[in-house]
Amino acid sequence: MDIFSYFTSENRISFDDDEFEDAGAGTALSLIADAFEEISDLIKKGNKKDASFELDLKPFCEACSLISVLFGSLGIAFKFAEMEYTSKVNDLLDAASVYGTLSKVIDCDVKTDTVQSAESLTRKLRRVRQGLDLIRELFQNFLSTDDYSLKEAASSAYKQVCAPYHTWAVRTAVSAGMCALPTRDQLLLNLNETDESAENEMRRYIKASLPVIKYIDNLYTSRGITLDW
Repeated sequence: MDIFSYFTSENRISFDDDEFEDAGAGTALSLIADAFEEISDLIKKGNKKDASFELDLKPFCEACSLISVLFGSLGIAFKFAEMEYTSKVNDLLDAASVYGTLSKVIDCDVKTDTVQSAESLTRKLRRVRQGLDLIRELFQNFLSTDDYSLKEAASSAYKQVCAPYHTWAVRTAVSAGMCALPTRDQLLLNLNETDESAENEMRRYIKASLPVIKYIDNLYTSRGITLDW
């Protein structure tokens, strides 16, 4: 994708600090937690009613798009993740009117044998799922102890979730960029949170994101698609 066309496209989702302030609905973290609790509830209620429940792409992508502001708050070290993640969320959102649900996206690529193709929507969904898991793991590390720096929390999360699937060049660039991460206090300030409020919202996201991640993983494994890519 052309970087300049990406940032100037009128059809792309984008967020900045002013938008969150003007919304008057809460902080970025609270909006994210709210959105994923709604998606998690949809999945739980849908599974109770019908074992073959299908999650719609549009609300899923709208919730995922809110995560972009978190990558932006982490600075240059996660700029690669912000750009890659946001691009893929937007591609999936563009496809919502055609496919409707997450499962239909995967079924289409299975039928055409393009699941792991570079530009397949199934591959993009896989990367978006990794983005959600990266934030979950980072939050979990961040909250594990007050002595855990953001650099340590982020480095551990990246190694656990993304590093196994990235090239040496990307891993090296990310490692170098970790030195530019904000401090814990700076991150809280960037997100307009206190220690207490951030812990509450992060724990809400951790809890709500797990069923979503599990649901996506099951879409792959139930079709005989491995998760090691």
